[in-house]
Amino acid sequence: MAGHTKPDLFRLLPSVDELLRGDAGQALTHRFGHAATVEVARCLIHDLRSQIAAGMLDDSQLKAAIDNAAQELERRLQQSLSYSLRPVINATGVILHTNLGRAPLSQDALRHVAEISQGYSNLEFDLSTGERGKRDVHVSRLFAKLLNTAEREVSTIVVNNNAAAVLLALNSLGDGGEVIVSRGELVEIGGSFRIPDVMAKSGAILREVGTTNRTRLADYESAITERTKLLLRVHRSNFQIVGFTEQPSLEELAALGRKHNIPVMEDLGSGELFDLRQVGVHGEPMIADSLRAGIDVVTYSGDKLLGGPQAGLISGDRELVGKLRSNPLFRALRVDKMFYAALGATLLAYLREDYVSIPALRMLRVSEEELQHRAEHIARHLRISSPQLEIEVVESSSVLGGGTAPGSTLASRALAVRTGALSSDQMLRHLRQWATPIIARVEDERVLLDLRTVEAAQDAMIVAALESIST
Repeated sequence: MAGHTKPDLFRLLPSVDELLRGDAGQALTHRFGHAATVEVARCLIHDLRSQIAAGMLDDSQLKAAIDNAAQELERRLQQSLSYSLRPVINATGVILHTNLGRAPLSQDALRHVAEISQGYSNLEFDLSTGERGKRDVHVSRLFAKLLNTAEREVSTIVVNNNAAAVLLALNSLGDGGEVIVSRGELVEIGGSFRIPDVMAKSGAILREVGTTNRTRLADYESAITERTKLLLRVHRSNFQIVGFTEQPSLEELAALGRKHNIPVMEDLGSGELFDLRQVGVHGEPMIADSLRAGIDVVTYSGDKLLGGPQAGLISGDRELVGKLRSNPLFRALRVDKMFYAALGATLLAYLREDYVSIPALRMLRVSEEELQHRAEHIARHLRISSPQLEIEVVESSSVLGGGTAPGSTLASRALAVRTGALSSDQMLRHLRQWATPIIARVEDERVLLDLRTVEAAQDAMIVAALESIST
């Protein structure tokens, strides 16, 4: 083939039919399907044609590419037809990592999802009467046990995320009227979604009061008119304002609402059923505390501190929550049987006080001593098996993440790894390309793998991935 010109090389390219005619091509067609295999074959020929045109292939290189075509087709087919959503190991130390799917589900939740989703269920069927039922009942009864007090009976409905919960509540309670909110609470959440934008879409009219750092009860009261439909408190879950600050208590705001017969709503964002003060994290209000303070409607997330699936929860006064449920938007924003199954299993764990079964809470509660022991065990093993690695156990700071408890950290332990063979960025890339991708971070030119967010059962995979770097 030596000395062939570009036109000659173009003529040597096989057709799609020729690529797929042999035994290897037929096997790929049978395995991956005719349409997908033909499409990939066309792409391969196009790529070879482009490389010839760019002068990137000579005679021998083209021959090698054609001889290796079956293997290349198989590689491309496997890549194009594999799942793009994959499990990863979170070694960042961020417990509720939004980019990594926030709270992992418990084993009980996963089992219940599988049990409910693989067949039919009584999602909207009342087994006692044989008539149509409401899907809410499967979790509302559990929320009632967790949130009801002697003073009030609480109802709860579920939509697909907290932004949807806020949108539904504002549209149901504030549409066409004014909603009063402090300027210091006009927050932006992930993905550039802002409270004023959500409010505008809801049909409610924003009425700002106070200043960024100080809003008094009198500011709310002086802004109330006949057009006021709702008082809104937004928890600043992803940033802090410190220093010269002031805001009315929840009890004061609730009393003001009762005085003027105006409902009061609080967007908690994260939503806490477990008292984080037990693990040294302060400043995150509990759902029950807001309801006990007299707040009429509270919105919060399912996949943050609650430790369940992505969901928006709305709890509060039975009549007001019923109004939200009758809004046509509720049907557009409602969740399916898998959400209810996962959420129900998570709530049952709370009722049993089985916090260790909920992964996010388990990560919060793991001790420094346990993390130190695991880190030292991994480091000792690697110093023997992979002496090319420089590895040290270091103190680290984990965070809750997910826009929760800004400024709060949890003391942790991390493996700090360096090798002369690869830069820190190259090591990160290598870990991301592991069979189960490992996501870590870099500090001081070393790769840090924080073990607080790594399950103990995943330690062996961490070891195998790090050992492969030195081979």
